[in-house]
Amino acid sequence: MALQNEKNNRYLLRDWKPENPTFWENKGKHIARRNLWISVSCLLLAFCVWMLFSAVTVNLNKIGFNFTTDQLFLLTALPSVSGALLRVPYSFMVPIFGGRRWTVFSTAILIIPCVWLGIAVQNPNTPFGIFIVIALLCGFAGANFASSMGNISFFFPKAKQGSALGINGGLGNLGVSVMQLVAPLVIFVPVFAFLGGQWRTAKAGRFGDVAGECRMDLGTATGDCHDRRLVRDE
Repeated sequence: MALQNEKNNRYLLRDWKPENPTFWENKGKHIARRNLWISVSCLLLAFCVWMLFSAVTVNLNKIGFNFTTDQLFLLTALPSVSGALLRVPYSFMVPIFGGRRWTVFSTAILIIPCVWLGIAVQNPNTPFGIFIVIALLCGFAGANFASSMGNISFFFPKAKQGSALGINGGLGNLGVSVMQLVAPLVIFVPVFAFLGGQWRTAKAGRFGDVAGECRMDLGTATGDCHDRRLVRDE
């Protein structure tokens, strides 16, 4: 049954000879480049997830959490620890499961720590242990580097493997900078204002005006309010 499935799989490369100049120019080069750019995109996304806690941790106490400095540093370090350890088993995954399947699977599972973190930060009472688990799961994204590099090296002849791996690793590592740039924008810029959020101001008081600025949460009447007393000159 397995052999029959392999025969019917049009994505399976049965005769791959990148060292053959004729094969490389007529067929191999196009397939290799396509896989390279897919790998770059997936690796860039993986590095964004890997560096997620480095951008989020510094803002946790600003939104109601009460973590110590040591705890915040621990959350920042854990994805690097798990990512480094997981790179060893990840380097064996491509020969076992195939590059295409493993790339899709290893990238798709990264949605788990992202969604979980998005839920966890909404409740300041979320236990610190939950954040530890999420941080460790983000390390799976860092392990993608090992399988990605091993997968791409298969498609290129030895003379071109250096440049291919350089492009894959170099552009993939841009995910670190992308996360550091995008995360603050997502946190502080009102990107969801078009959904109905707006600033509301209320005035009251005999000797001064109290301006309560509340960010309405998607049309509801709740939000984080910060009162400011505006002293009025008599």
